[in-house]
Amino acid sequence: MAEPGFWDRANEAKDVITRLKAAKRVVTSFDAPSTQFRDLNELIELADGEPEALADLASDVTALEARVSALELESLLSGENDGLGAVLQIHPGAGGTESQDWAQMLLRMYMRWCERRGFPCTVLDLQPGDEAGIKDASLEVQADYAYGFLRSETGVHRLVRISPYDAAQRRHTSFASVTVFPAVDETIEVNIEDKDLRVDTFRASGAGGQHVNKTESAVRVTHLPTGIAVSSQAERSQHRNRELAMRILKARLYAHQVEQDRLKMAGITGPKKDIEFGSQIRSYVLHPYTMVKDHRTAAETSNADRVLDGDFDLFIDAFLRQKPEAKR
Repeated sequence: MAEPGFWDRANEAKDVITRLKAAKRVVTSFDAPSTQFRDLNELIELADGEPEALADLASDVTALEARVSALELESLLSGENDGLGAVLQIHPGAGGTESQDWAQMLLRMYMRWCERRGFPCTVLDLQPGDEAGIKDASLEVQADYAYGFLRSETGVHRLVRISPYDAAQRRHTSFASVTVFPAVDETIEVNIEDKDLRVDTFRASGAGGQHVNKTESAVRVTHLPTGIAVSSQAERSQHRNRELAMRILKARLYAHQVEQDRLKMAGITGPKKDIEFGSQIRSYVLHPYTMVKDHRTAAETSNADRVLDGDFDLFIDAFLRQKPEAKR
């Protein structure tokens, strides 16, 4: 940074500062646990084997172990975009109301996960289903390392349960896909020219009162060169919905370019998985027993309710700790 002319190269300077902040964050995050470890060592020595004194320190030791484990996990977030926020999109598979309801359950799961971690999140787009659930949803998580944690969620999620929409109380299998993109920040340039965009407006559907139904506040933006189309109807203002749609589009275009570069270097084409049986990354079984199992890591738990309430860190942990070549 002291190099002559450094500040004249704005983009390079911005990138260096961002990486420096990230490195400082990692280093400083270890300061408090290191100090706590030294203090606990001294207190344990002073306790001199006294059971009551050692019992008082047990909870502090447990808390320190949890913090060190969390830091160890964060140290695995070394991907180029892991430090960024995330844009998460959910699409139901075939199956109508069943799959749309499952997609809404997943949206709630991710919002509860954000709430548990204290990560701010914003619904960028939400298209209600015809009877229940959702046809599509986009969620932005505005927190450092959100993408690093949530990228493990990309894939098809499968639900097995007794359908609440089946009068005969039969068991149904539903599918929904989740795609996670890095949220584009000021350090990433995504060039989008107006001539490459087609902007359509339409009436939003679902709840929202007369204003939603009588004005064309919903916005769909199509990037003509790639065919990528995004929409937003989360807000009552057409201007605001366009702004949210552009945030989704920038994230998707950046991810598209990164993926195209990767495939070009590898000399391969990426097969797109259908949202159906056999392509799932994780299964959530609520009947005839309860279990959630990740098919990539074999991590599983019988506490399905807890997972659906946003506590699925064991799957993120298992994914990040597996060998790099297995993270495909």
